[in-house]
Amino acid sequence: MSAPSRLGRYPVRRRIGSGAFATVWLAYDEHLDSAVAIKVLADNWAGDHHIRQRFLEEGRFLRKVESPHVVTVYDAGELEDERPYLVMAYADQGTLADLIELSPLTRSQAVSVITQVGRGLTALHDRGVLHRDVKPANVLFRTVENGRGAHIVAMLGDLGLGKAMDMSSRLTMAGGTPSYVAPEQALGEGLDARADQFSLAALSYHLLTGRQPYAHASLAAAENPAPPAPMEIDEPAVEEVVLRGLAKDREDRFPDVAAFTAALVEAVGEPVDETPATWVPADPDLTRAAASTEATGVAGDPSPGPRSRRRRWPWVAAAVLALTTGTGAGWALERTAASEVTVKDSTGTVFVTVPSSWARQVDPEQWVPFEGRAEQASVAAGTRSGWNSDDDPGEGVFVGVLPGDRLPSRVPGHPECSVQRGPYFDERGDDDYMTVFFSGCPGVDLTVERVIRVNQNQLLWVQIRTDDRGIANRVLDSVRASGI
Repeated sequence: MSAPSRLGRYPVRRRIGSGAFATVWLAYDEHLDSAVAIKVLADNWAGDHHIRQRFLEEGRFLRKVESPHVVTVYDAGELEDERPYLVMAYADQGTLADLIELSPLTRSQAVSVITQVGRGLTALHDRGVLHRDVKPANVLFRTVENGRGAHIVAMLGDLGLGKAMDMSSRLTMAGGTPSYVAPEQALGEGLDARADQFSLAALSYHLLTGRQPYAHASLAAAENPAPPAPMEIDEPAVEEVVLRGLAKDREDRFPDVAAFTAALVEAVGEPVDETPATWVPADPDLTRAAASTEATGVAGDPSPGPRSRRRRWPWVAAAVLALTTGTGAGWALERTAASEVTVKDSTGTVFVTVPSSWARQVDPEQWVPFEGRAEQASVAAGTRSGWNSDDDPGEGVFVGVLPGDRLPSRVPGHPECSVQRGPYFDERGDDDYMTVFFSGCPGVDLTVERVIRVNQNQLLWVQIRTDDRGIANRVLDSVRASGI
């Protein structure tokens, strides 16, 4: 799907997620000088009155609530083809689903997230709205700047299942995510705020133990759940609070979400870190209305996290990145601007545009991605000889063709880097992408690994090392292939 140049008055930067009912775009509010997420109803649902109303109700529910822990809706509108859209806060720090995919949270981090999500639910409940779909993918993080510096705030998004309490108090359609849904919700019974409390308790169990309390395959399985397995956290008071929130009979739960989170904090018995540090490097070009690349998360994104796991990629030996250095006969350089040049491999297959300082060391020769297999087109460009070594890294990029018919589920790791974000999956035109960001790396702060599926049996592997995320984005966006 190609990106529109504008949605309403907002210039569009890139797509950052899509689901069954909507697509979400990262855009730029020129009036307020800030990034925004714009959720647009999918064109195949534009004529469905029920889906259209549900889409608009999400915006109305969110607009009713003024809380830093609920995604803010700034604006709404309608495109020329009459599809509605919602302009929302952009979650630059991704989703909870993304985060726990990488590593478990510390107890302090977990309790901080649970507490903040609880505040968001309380704000919804105070305005007479149930969320009905609390789960990791619907917990979003954004950066907030204040006198204490940059920190993250957790907020609830995606109220596609949200209902006003006076409607939910009567028999309603069953819905929700089976492993987090309350039994009464799975049964389609009338609901109150204790249904969201059950889901928050299920989320708490997950964050504190590293596993879900239930593995229900369907809503029917969630109608009469057995007690979850022991949490095995050696903290009886904490486990008692969580299990009470997960009581099958709602009358046995806490009276409201605020009481649940207060009891959990008391049981933990130590201060909660209310302002955890950011974990995704800031994008210096975030508010520029220009094409860019990767997204980390989005308010209201239907499914921005990783797709289902695919087959494991055959590991590439680390030595394969130790490319032959030297000026390399036959390499091509095309000047595109005073500060940028385009380099290509010796066969004229792969091209990438880089800062001119990265063209001091170029290797256009083919590489052998797998021992005993055929050579493939590749090009490397960097600031100096040995830029791509682990001992003394510099800034640069490597692009090489790989045989393969599917994106990998993993890329070579960088344990020397302190933070990993991703993998993120996306598609642009006919190409599928998988990208992982590593930051806090020694020598050069940021390493980016990307794999692009360019046809049925070929992939492109891109590795970038740089201290500047904005440059990384521009280099990633410039990679192209010809004749494959």
